[in-house]
Amino acid sequence: MPDPLVPALRQEALRSLLVNATVLLHRNRAADIGEEVIDDLVALSWLEWAGGSLRLTATGANICAQVKGEAKT
Repeated sequence: MPDPLVPALRQEALRSLLVNATVLLHRNRAADIGEEVIDDLVALSWLEWAGGSLRLTATGANICAQVKGEAKT
């Protein structure tokens, strides 16, 4: 379900950014993602704050898998 706080066009752009964001998270470089992107990804429940750290949610993992699958076709 789309988040009313994040417009649909922005959500499409964020789908692409999510894959890169997960790479940056694994490299402990969350600061390189950008606050606005982080805020939007958290609003969409694709990332979440856990003990002061960002982590990918199950929904975010599913979105990443979809984006990666689309890139292969």
